[in-house]
Amino acid sequence: MENTTKNHNNTLQSKMGQGANDRMLQEFFGEEIKDIYYAEKHIVSVLPKMIDAATSKDLKQAFQKHLSETKIQVERLENVFELIGKSPFARKCNAIEGLTKEGESIIEETEEGSVTRDVGLILAAQKVEHYEIATYGGLAQLANTLGFDEVAELLNATLEEEREADHLLSSIAKNDVNYSAASKN
Repeated sequence: MENTTKNHNNTLQSKMGQGANDRMLQEFFGEEIKDIYYAEKHIVSVLPKMIDAATSKDLKQAFQKHLSETKIQVERLENVFELIGKSPFARKCNAIEGLTKEGESIIEETEEGSVTRDVGLILAAQKVEHYEIATYGGLAQLANTLGFDEVAELLNATLEEEREADHLLSSIAKNDVNYSAASKN
């Protein structure tokens, strides 16, 4: 088993940077960075609404923490643009637009101050986190393929923050909010 893992890792390392001369792949990567840049900037504008709508102190704090992280993630993406020789530019991300509209409809359709609203906010936020996890995971791998090692490190740092945010939201739901909502019914 150990030899299989070592061989797999050696094979992966020998493939890193193989796409460095592929112009189309680099263009695709640049377009996807624009997409996630838009998403992160949009999330910065939406999180304050979620903070205001949340009832649970832990959920409010989790959203506030993630707002601070997301602002740093926007700056990190601006560094990525610089590293790939492009100016920061946000291309509308339809996926994040849809996911955040869903969160806004949860706020509109649930009773203010209710734990049910918190349950919905957690679910909506986790959908966003899962989108970000998938995007950053794919982009980090693509950065490795293109030989953008420093970019991959930046993307992996954000990927870890997104995973931690998702884990925290799961913990809040599991240990508090879902049970509180169930006991109110």
